Amino acid sequence: MSDLVTFAGANLPTVASLATSLRKLESTAGPAGIAILKMDRTGHWVFGADQTEVEDGSHWAVNPFSFVHGYIAWGDGEVLGERMASVSDPLPELDVAPPGAKKGWETQVGMSVKCLTGEDAGMEARFTTTSVGGKRAVQELAVTIAAQVDKDQNAPVPIVTLGKEHYQHKSYGRIFTPAFGVLKWISLTAEAAAPEAAVEAPAPAPSRRRRVVA
Repeated sequence: MSDLVTFAGANLPTVASLATSLRKLESTAGPAGIAILKMDRTGHWVFGADQTEVEDGSHWAVNPFSFVHGYIAWGDGEVLGERMASVSDPLPELDVAPPGAKKGWETQVGMSVKCLTGEDAGMEARFTTTSVGGKRAVQELAVTIAAQVDKDQNAPVPIVTLGKEHYQHKSYGRIFTPAFGVLKWISLTAEAAAPEAAVEAPAPAPSRRRRVVA
């Protein structure tokens, strides 16, 4: 695997300013064509409209400049409004929540990632979350990146696995939460990394991919 990674349309600022911006998430309770990544209620990571399950053991590069915070308003299974900003900027100002928003405005955090291995190599995805466990996982990862930047600005990009943890809720049973396991740190440059597909083993047949029913 190359120790360099590039992100599409990143418009990246300097690495030196990264740690301060990322730490803003600690106190905070996508572009078109980027897949939506999420963890479903059964603890599986899935992406896209057809809820394709993420390949087990796949490695993902986290864009350290992509962390966002803000608010979202959900209706009956649909987004009625969303106000997001980079963590380098203040939280967006809010007006009255859209009619039909069941919980009004909910705080939300997120980031962008890029798959580096397996049959999804090269795919970029956006992960946002309003859950307590999800926000905690993103906040912890942001602070971990900030600490890494303080130590070594030449390798600010974490390569992670998409894992899960769980706890038992007395009313809802087992609740799954995201967990990001940092494997290594790599550089972020303007040079294109070598295609991962060229060094990966052949992908498994598509029929073996699990499709999650929405």
